[in-house]
Amino acid sequence: MTDQKKGKTSNHDFPKLQKFLANLGLCSRRKGEEWILSGSVSVNGETVKLGCRINPEKDVVKINGKRIQAKFVEGIALMVNKPKDYTCSNQDEHAKNLIFELLEAKHRKLRLFCAGRLDVESQGLVIVTNDGNLAHRLTHPSMMIRKKYQVEIDPPLKKEHLSIMLSGFQEGGEFIKLDEVRAKNGNPIGLRKLEVILCHGKKREIRRVFAFLKYKIVKLRRISIGGLRLGKIPLGQYRELTNKEIDLLFPK
Repeated sequence: MTDQKKGKTSNHDFPKLQKFLANLGLCSRRKGEEWILSGSVSVNGETVKLGCRINPEKDVVKINGKRIQAKFVEGIALMVNKPKDYTCSNQDEHAKNLIFELLEAKHRKLRLFCAGRLDVESQGLVIVTNDGNLAHRLTHPSMMIRKKYQVEIDPPLKKEHLSIMLSGFQEGGEFIKLDEVRAKNGNPIGLRKLEVILCHGKKREIRRVFAFLKYKIVKLRRISIGGLRLGKIPLGQYRELTNKEIDLLFPK
């Protein structure tokens, strides 16, 4: 725990306790704050207050009396252009390929996970991170983050189906819908190549909507999350995000 009175170090040289817990993948920052406020977390044998910063190399952190042994790892976020036939999972014995197999060795050794998934048949933008708070914000429905997809269908979109897609319907015990369906010229009616916007996202929702109305999806590609676009990253490649790019993920 940092000690400002003795002047040994700047308080801002070390992470806040909730960020430390989130970056270990133990919880989101919000959940970490709840643990701290409830008195479940101690540092060097003392119950601490919210806002406490720690030295991960020296301080002993315990949750409900159990020591956290893992070392602090600085948060990292990667944008991956996922190809088709890759599964967004760290471990799946039935998967042909895992998205983490696309990463270099220096990133594969980190405790990374997908902050929101794409199904195995789809391709495009996936965020991979070790930051629990970032993942929580990206996947929580209350954030209403716009995700844009390029969708190619067969047959072309019929006029009578567009309003059904936008108003929604019950399927498989869930209410599903699309927030926007459009094309480059604005009007998607009669076209095969569409742009679909979701501000939420249930499992395989786009595929379920089109399948319900008897369309075959030929190709599905996510091209943006929030204000962050996939850009020119080649299929199967990735790069690390800057802090400014991470900010683009979230509405202002």
